Amino acid sequence: MHTREVPFTLKDGRKALLRNPQNRDITGLLDYLVKSADESGEFILRSPEECGKYTAEGEAKWIETMNASETSATLVCEVDGKIAGNCEVVRHTQLKLRHRASIGVALTKEFWGLGIGTAMFQEMIQIAKGWDGVTQLELEFVEGNARARALYEKMGFRIVGVRPDAFRMKDGSLRNEYIMMLKLEL
Repeated sequence: MHTREVPFTLKDGRKALLRNPQNRDITGLLDYLVKSADESGEFILRSPEECGKYTAEGEAKWIETMNASETSATLVCEVDGKIAGNCEVVRHTQLKLRHRASIGVALTKEFWGLGIGTAMFQEMIQIAKGWDGVTQLELEFVEGNARARALYEKMGFRIVGVRPDAFRMKDGSLRNEYIMMLKLEL
């Protein structure tokens, strides 16, 4: 879905912009996917070695699909001409689940702690509040990701469940996945 552009100032004084992805972002998005997977590999689904399957043609199709969607909004954060991260909020479409939406967010390490995650969440929450009938937002995080958990809790999310042994790490160890929820005040 097409969304508004949201300019804001980072904690270090630089200007940032939340906006829909565009075809001019393809190279930056592909670089971001690999870099974020490498830096946050133990805490996100994709591994750096899996990023080879992403192509410029695939990204162009993804951008077109996301921007045309009526049930999801995808935003990138641009700082100094670079893609710092992206986020997405997706509304469930099944009749019994239409009150729920899911959120995902990732940033490259160079942009951690600058207020981008907070700005992304504020915008995704506003988008979800604009969807008729959506009353809760949901997300998951991997055990040990204290930085993400702190952001989610700051934004009002609370743990409501756990999937034991949901992630198998490269060393063979298993980690839990925690499910969090935020009730929206409409």
